[in-house]
Amino acid sequence: MRGTFVTGTGTDVGKTVVAAVLARAQAAQGRKVAVFKPAVSGLNDYGPADGEGWDKVAEAPDHELLRLASGSTQSDDEIAPYRYGPAVSPHLAAEMAGEPIDPDRLRGAARAAAEGADLLVCEGVGGFLVPLTADYLVRDLARELALPMVIVASPGLGTINHTLLTLEAVRAAGLEVGAVVLTPWPEEPSAMEASNRDTIATLDSAPVRTLPRLDLTDPESWPAL
Repeated sequence: MRGTFVTGTGTDVGKTVVAAVLARAQAAQGRKVAVFKPAVSGLNDYGPADGEGWDKVAEAPDHELLRLASGSTQSDDEIAPYRYGPAVSPHLAAEMAGEPIDPDRLRGAARAAAEGADLLVCEGVGGFLVPLTADYLVRDLARELALPMVIVASPGLGTINHTLLTLEAVRAAGLEVGAVVLTPWPEEPSAMEASNRDTIATLDSAPVRTLPRLDLTDPESWPAL
């Protein structure tokens, strides 16, 4: 399996945007890109779909942005086998839905997605140690897929500790770190934000990249991350 696994220091740090940018950059080079996310929750926060495509992407759930960015024709089930309404951890969402998440199904779906593609961009759920079941974490899926990791983090206060802890956990799982991405990176970073970036780069060997806030409706304006 070739590709990358995008994780984060927590929820809402920009994993989906980074995964989308990575997928689009590879697709723009002529590669066939598949995307995968083991579970999506919070669908209740999105209203009824009244259209699709780039003009509606800001109102679309994660798996739809990933599909558009990659140019994939994968179905919802192929991209995100488990999808839930409440915005809670996937293990709790599965319990509330009365449908336990099956790790075998996740492994099979990820491998099936990768089989017909040049590479797979997989996005985790929340942070690296988020439980998918009571005894199967995002870490465990990442370890089984054995893809290089991209760690997404906020540039703001607290990010040094959160990022270094995630880097330590990823390496303890025996996984390679491809890069840390700080996002959304401001046009004029403060002294604290610049220090956070430089300190992470000093204290760890992983490359530290930045990604500005994007106009999701205009993929032509996205940088090639």
